[in-house]
Amino acid sequence: MPSPAWHPESLAARLPFLRRRALLTQATRAFFTARGYTEVETPYAVPAPGEEVHLRAFATTREHPDGAREPLWLHTSPEFAMKRLLVGGAGPIFQLARVWRNGEGSALHAAEFTMLEWYFPGADMAALMALTEEFLLAVLPPEVTCRGVRTDLSRFERLSVAEAFFRHVGADVLATEGDAPALAAASGARLRAGEDWEDLFFRLLLERIEPHLGREHPTFLTHWPASQAALARRDPADPRVAERFELFVCGIELANAFVELTDAAEQRARFLADRARRHAIGGPDWPLDEDFLAALAHGMPEAAGIALGFDRLAMIAAGADRIDQVLWLPSG
Repeated sequence: MPSPAWHPESLAARLPFLRRRALLTQATRAFFTARGYTEVETPYAVPAPGEEVHLRAFATTREHPDGAREPLWLHTSPEFAMKRLLVGGAGPIFQLARVWRNGEGSALHAAEFTMLEWYFPGADMAALMALTEEFLLAVLPPEVTCRGVRTDLSRFERLSVAEAFFRHVGADVLATEGDAPALAAASGARLRAGEDWEDLFFRLLLERIEPHLGREHPTFLTHWPASQAALARRDPADPRVAERFELFVCGIELANAFVELTDAAEQRARFLADRARRHAIGGPDWPLDEDFLAALAHGMPEAAGIALGFDRLAMIAAGADRIDQVLWLPSG
């Protein structure tokens, strides 16, 4: 039977990784503070944790002094709160936030983990990628090895989703968007029962594309199909795609980033569509985040933002194989 996480032998085995994590935390704060960013803290328990279809939130209840009870949820990201601060005029901000995602657990996933998010007012996608490169070069050595993959940070690859599908799948993903049989035919994949275009898109991405990303060099996977925009705006130069990127290092998905959608009407429509999809698969319900939509309507400045898995970054920095090795007290 394994020793508990607090046991001296167990902690001693993790201490080299944890001390590297502590240095990484210090370096992260120093990097952003030196560039004029303000560190912020936002609530963890919120009335609405977002409309992400497949993320499962932890439920809790607030008891008011008058005895009233209010259902709340532990946030899956500080994104909505931080964007409210942008509307209020906070300027460049960053946060090292604890976040919760129920039902997750693996060598790369924990149900409770740390997210580094920062927002760069006025930035486009190229500027955010450049700052992200600068950050990684500041806090990591020139070459890193994690989970058996060695990655050289002397060059960062930029690869669009369309280019990745041409290269590794042999399909024109934009021409087939929304048409699952067409994407299956183009990719030579067998369409599974009940599989729609989005299901097949992510299956091909996971099975045929991601194994090639962020290995010899880090990879920015950019310009996602418009249907996968999430909270990113569409590219004004090509409305078929959204100004979104993911970052891979040592073969690990490390970050997800957007040039932020600031149109309140379009955001409401996306929220409603995602709510309908979540409810269709039996997902939980909570109020629509009207406060966030009101903030967008008030006027959010143009900005780009990124959510980076800090525990995974610590794994890469320390050369750890499992996320629990970089957690002071893994929760199980």
